[in-house]
Amino acid sequence: MPAMPHALTTRRILLGALAAPALASAQSTWPNRPVKIVVPFPPGGSNDTIARPLAERLSRQLGQPFVIENRGGAGGSIGAGSVAQAPADGYTLMVTSSSFPTSAVLQRTPWDAEGSFDAIALLARAPFFLMVHPGFAVRDVPALVQLSKANPGSVDYGTSGAGGINHFITEYFCLQAGIRMNHIPYRGTAPAVTDLMSGNIKLMLTTVASANAAIREGRVRCIAATAPGGELPPGVAPVTTVRQQGVDYETAIWWGLLAPKGVPEPLRRSIHQACAEAVADANLARIYAAEGATPAQEPFGSFQQVLHDDLERWRRVKNAANIRSE
Repeated sequence: MPAMPHALTTRRILLGALAAPALASAQSTWPNRPVKIVVPFPPGGSNDTIARPLAERLSRQLGQPFVIENRGGAGGSIGAGSVAQAPADGYTLMVTSSSFPTSAVLQRTPWDAEGSFDAIALLARAPFFLMVHPGFAVRDVPALVQLSKANPGSVDYGTSGAGGINHFITEYFCLQAGIRMNHIPYRGTAPAVTDLMSGNIKLMLTTVASANAAIREGRVRCIAATAPGGELPPGVAPVTTVRQQGVDYETAIWWGLLAPKGVPEPLRRSIHQACAEAVADANLARIYAAEGATPAQEPFGSFQQVLHDDLERWRRVKNAANIRSE
């Protein structure tokens, strides 16, 4: 005769059976109260530019407020930590960018980039551009590679800070091209662009939004894009990608929506579908274009793979280039 289940086990089975319809009902009615979207950076940055119009459209689509909460500090780690500790019920979400995995591989955090979060939906992408001072003789990637191989460390490049996304993507470029350049870290992108315009540094990899006026005025020159799909300001000649110019290298900044780990798959699918409908809005595309970004239309589950691949890549780059935070 088979053994009778323990009383506690029986109680758990019964409770589970009773809870299952309630959980299914909660998922099918999501959202039935306000949803908080954490942006783990101060107001006014690119993450805000992506998150706020998304929240407005989700509010209209779904009939509940989607409220932005800026929680900056520690390179996004503080805001991310608050999301990691929230219930996995779809009512606390986070919009962040490619700086999330680079910070994760550098910082000691109480959360794990994959173990503490579900990557729900990619929202937008934008290429970086390889920009040089107009007086710099280099006019394409092969010429830069040739010069740098002949004179290792002679080209100064600027970034928004040691250990930031610009640092990672430039060292990744150096590794893929087999060259060495000299890193000059700044406290933010704006002072680095200023020094690029003045010629104090020769080169920088950054987004169009970070240097739009300088590009339009011809005070910096773009010689390559890091990925397809980006647009330069009107009147500025288009450029080919780094890969098209002979170096096996491609990267882009992305913005995406994450949730605390453990959101049930049906609910994750519902949130993904809502985001897909929101980013299909032509007016939202125009807002994102001001950031040099293009809305992403990726299948469910793809963002989790993007995040995993980025973490693997940036760990390799960190170790190979000996990248350290400030």
